[in-house]
Amino acid sequence: MEESQTTESNNNSDGEGNGGGFLAKCQEKVFSAPDRLRRSAMRFAGKMSKIARDDPRRVVHSLKVGLALNLVSVFYYVQPLFDGWGVNTIWAVITVVFVMEFTVGGTLSKGLNRAMATLVAGFLAVGAHLVAQFCGEKGEPILLGAFVFLVASAATFSRFIPEVKARYEYGMIIFILTFSMVAVASYRVEELIRFAQQRVTTIAVGVASCLFTTFFVFPIWAGEDLHKLVADNLDKLAEFLEGMESECFGENSPCQNLEGKAFLQVYKSVLSSKVREDSLFNFAKWEPAHGKFRFRHPWSQYQKVGTLCRQCASLMEALASYVVTLKKSQYPDEANPELCLKIRAKCRAMSSHSAKALRALSLAVRTMTIPCPTNEIPMNDMSTATKVASDFRIELSKDVDLMQMIHVAAVASLLSDIVIQVKRITESTNNLARLANFKSSERAQSVVVIDIED
Repeated sequence: MEESQTTESNNNSDGEGNGGGFLAKCQEKVFSAPDRLRRSAMRFAGKMSKIARDDPRRVVHSLKVGLALNLVSVFYYVQPLFDGWGVNTIWAVITVVFVMEFTVGGTLSKGLNRAMATLVAGFLAVGAHLVAQFCGEKGEPILLGAFVFLVASAATFSRFIPEVKARYEYGMIIFILTFSMVAVASYRVEELIRFAQQRVTTIAVGVASCLFTTFFVFPIWAGEDLHKLVADNLDKLAEFLEGMESECFGENSPCQNLEGKAFLQVYKSVLSSKVREDSLFNFAKWEPAHGKFRFRHPWSQYQKVGTLCRQCASLMEALASYVVTLKKSQYPDEANPELCLKIRAKCRAMSSHSAKALRALSLAVRTMTIPCPTNEIPMNDMSTATKVASDFRIELSKDVDLMQMIHVAAVASLLSDIVIQVKRITESTNNLARLANFKSSERAQSVVVIDIED
């Protein structure tokens, strides 16, 4: 009996304790809510501040969008202008929201696509309405439906054409939308011509507002961004090779784990730059002559240089994995120290001269100057690393681990391939300088000739 009373009293006390603990937790959360809200707001503000510091042009673009929206809003606020278009004025506001892009080329591409697509679709829809009227009241909706089906199907299929998809996809979407709206509405709207005119003019006003703001208020050019992106990629490739020279092939290079080294990661941004490069390329083709970029600037040549840079970065990715593996297994210098030192010297020289070549090419692109004609990498030296790797395989003692020999030979072979790729990048950059009419400059740094003695 006493035991049961003791158990009951313990349960009651536990229940009171749990209830008290739950209430205490709730009270703590309520009191700490303002502090947590303040910390969240500070984190959000810090993130926004970092985004603005990384590229202040983002702040400028945001303000430009607000300015463009205010410009078209005037047509709502001024009564005579609103009476002319009525509620269709909202299409000018919608146009600004959809057309305004970060760069001049992006805005120009979308703006012209939207304006031309709306104009052509409006004319075709009015024409379809006039033709359908000859079929009488019962036949008109059937013929209009047939027109909408054929035109929408054909326009949608044309979006699969690569050239159309790259430059005019947005225009085709607006064409389908406008034609369908005007053609279908023509069955119920009495003043069809006025309806189509209002839609075309309001969109033209929205596009004009976007173009005015984009061109004359701190313009951001896609061509300049593409130009800078290619130069940055060349610098990143050079940074990787400079790190290889100092950290891996130097006479006193450390043997610790290299996985955390920053230079082994820089090539990744080059590999992932294709999407941004293609986008900038498509927008740059729409832009007029500006700054140092003349009319019909060879933007496609930038893509060729970028493609070669990504191929070089893929070789660097393989080289980085081999180097990390070698450092983990300890470079087998004790097997044949003299030959291993020879391999280090060859690899160090190739890394150093290739890095200098890429730095000089990057400088030539940034300054738009012609690289020195002596920027040549002799093809005879391309096979030096492979030859040394072959000698290494033959001369090493049989006691050396086979996997270590394979890794050393692979590193030398990959470096040889990278040198060949640097040669191709040099030739492509020289073609860019010729097609873009880069200036001659005595101060243009020459790419160092790779000259490795056996």
